[in-house]
Amino acid sequence: MSLPPSSKLDLYLAHRNALVDYAAPILGCRAQAEDVVQEAWLRFNGRADEDARINQPVGYLYRIVRNLAFDLIRRISSERQQANGERLLDELTDHNPGPEQQAASHDELRIVNAALAELPERVRRAFEMHRLEGHTLQHIAAAMNISVGLAHQLVHQALCHCADRLEQAND
Repeated sequence: MSLPPSSKLDLYLAHRNALVDYAAPILGCRAQAEDVVQEAWLRFNGRADEDARINQPVGYLYRIVRNLAFDLIRRISSERQQANGERLLDELTDHNPGPEQQAASHDELRIVNAALAELPERVRRAFEMHRLEGHTLQHIAAAMNISVGLAHQLVHQALCHCADRLEQAND
């Protein structure tokens, strides 16, 4: 049975809502069903050369919708599996430092501890309060009964001393 283009459109429009109702439970989403039915129309309308072989155009249209719906489900499932695989791979990746990095960090920590031991008590204490205990310069100044500017100088002095010792160790 060969259908003229206007008859194809009339057939599609007459069954459009039923096609959407047919695809929606398969896909679980009415919006996706609308997209599938639209794609089915484009395919159905584009098959002008094979119209003579279509004996039941309505059944053929339903088959196109069903096939497109299942193709979409497979594609979405495949994308989810790929995303889950990538997420699993990320979870399995060890973000901990390797032995070399651990050794280097251990050496740096040893150098910084030695550098802090070389500092005067007041400088070391201001640095520890600021960098290790998280106190503000204002809190350090109040606790040590010094000005905020002096607290900043003490912390800066300690930082420079530690940086110098690390630099010397790397030379």
